[in-house]
Amino acid sequence: MHNLLNEDTSRLPVAAPDDDDDAFLPDGLTLASRWAIIGIFVIMALGAIYMMAPILIPLTLAVVTGLTLAVAAEKLNDLGIPPLPTALLLAAALATGGFFAVVTLSGPLLRLVGEAPNIVNATVERITPMLSRFEWLHVRTQSLTGGVTIDSLLEKTGSVLTIVTAGVTPALIQLLIFFAALILFLSGRLKLRRMLILAFPHRLQRLTAIRVLNAIDRSLGYYFATAALTYGSLGVITTLIAFVGNLGLPWMWGLFAFVTSFVPFLGVTVMLLALATGGLLAHETTLAGLAPAFTFFCVHLVMENFVVPSIMGRRLEVNAFIIFTAIIFWSWMWGAAGAMLALPLSIIGMTIAEELRPSNKIQPDLPG
Repeated sequence: MHNLLNEDTSRLPVAAPDDDDDAFLPDGLTLASRWAIIGIFVIMALGAIYMMAPILIPLTLAVVTGLTLAVAAEKLNDLGIPPLPTALLLAAALATGGFFAVVTLSGPLLRLVGEAPNIVNATVERITPMLSRFEWLHVRTQSLTGGVTIDSLLEKTGSVLTIVTAGVTPALIQLLIFFAALILFLSGRLKLRRMLILAFPHRLQRLTAIRVLNAIDRSLGYYFATAALTYGSLGVITTLIAFVGNLGLPWMWGLFAFVTSFVPFLGVTVMLLALATGGLLAHETTLAGLAPAFTFFCVHLVMENFVVPSIMGRRLEVNAFIIFTAIIFWSWMWGAAGAMLALPLSIIGMTIAEELRPSNKIQPDLPG
């Protein structure tokens, strides 16, 4: 033993450094190629989403609507109504509401089209003196006023009507795709959930999938129920503002405020411009004309910053910059439909990220 301890260790073989360890580390060119592959995949995926917009828009809208109506579907199923009749009933109720909304708005819209020349002429006569004060704009009354008539308006908008007519058929096809997808999604929602959950091999992954799906259902249902009540109240207040401000068709202003409020930032901007234009046309003085828009802005500001956060709390708090970026991105991809879907898709993404955070996982109680 003593000889072993005192043996000269200098003769023992020394392990040479393993040069193969660095072989697994990618060099600069390999790392750049990997990121290039990822970038190409992202670009191709975005291109596919953009090119498949006529199909993906109604399908995505059907899925979001189906997730929103999931709570109502569950209530009807608990009453003993099978899934397929439940889906047909909810889709029929949605179609009926949309049909009556279109029929109700068609009369005022046709009346607005008939009065369009007078509105254009009145707007030009009202705005021209204001703009002529700025000499650098080089605005003259004769350059803007030209006596707009219904014949000249129809002549100038002939191309617009052609474009609208050409888009009617694709819109009807997308509408049929939406309702068909909505019915199939609502009727087979439970089977789709089961298939998605069983697609994961491990029990912990399946439990995580169940937790995420339940959280998405709760978040969308809670948001749209709360938003419908809140923005419905805003619509009623806007109706009163339009009535007091003598804007004409006050209930139409309230409906417009209710619909546009579901699109953050852009909706309130469009509503403010519409109220300001309508107020300036209805009143002689600028102060009285801008009063309805200013009142609506104050009410909307109070609701968005005090009422909505107090009702929803921090449960569905989404960063404003993320929402704005999502609206710009999806508006660029899918137009107006993308702007409407930006917030629901952001809520879904936020919910998934929130549920998959390590801090939200159930930690077992380990013995000390």
